[in-house]
Amino acid sequence: MSVRVRAPSEYNCLLEEGGVSALSERVGATVLSTSRHDTLVIGQRLGQLLQAGDVICLQGELGSGKTCLTQGIAAGLGVARPVTSPTFIIVNEYALAGKRHMLYHIDLYRVESVAEACATGLEEYWSGDDVCVIEWAERARSLLPPEHLWITLLYRGEGLRELQFEALGARPAEMLRGLAGVFDEVGGRPESRPEVPACS
Repeated sequence: MSVRVRAPSEYNCLLEEGGVSALSERVGATVLSTSRHDTLVIGQRLGQLLQAGDVICLQGELGSGKTCLTQGIAAGLGVARPVTSPTFIIVNEYALAGKRHMLYHIDLYRVESVAEACATGLEEYWSGDDVCVIEWAERARSLLPPEHLWITLLYRGEGLRELQFEALGARPAEMLRGLAGVFDEVGGRPESRPEVPACS
């Protein structure tokens, strides 16, 4: 797995080897995942970092790995049951053992406009104290809270996915700092990788 740091002209705060410079509240990094397992491991580590009220926004075409990343996030949060994309029901809810807050997995693929998202009350899910992972988040961008971690997933060939991270706000920047170690860890020997469930 390789990490490309974005140019200073793109971000004031960069993900650097060994950590993130704390120059501002806007952080960016680009990571190449070479397998589904890599994507799951990144998701799992992110899930371990999440706290009540955190919002993760996922953008990417069909098959780019959004649901796979979400499965890793759910595993990191301790969700035991299978995680599938709620394309037809829009929202799946998952209780988190020992925690008051929930994980809401939201899929906006079938939401055609911001007005429709607003009319269905989806904004209430990410305005509370629960953790939200939103697939196709660009379809409701104007309704999202100002602080969120935005991840764009791009298909780069068989088994290859480029993950572009943009942390907007102090809390998302903290999350991205916490991911710095896993970018190196995932590229290590297979036996050193944490156990994660297989992608469905």
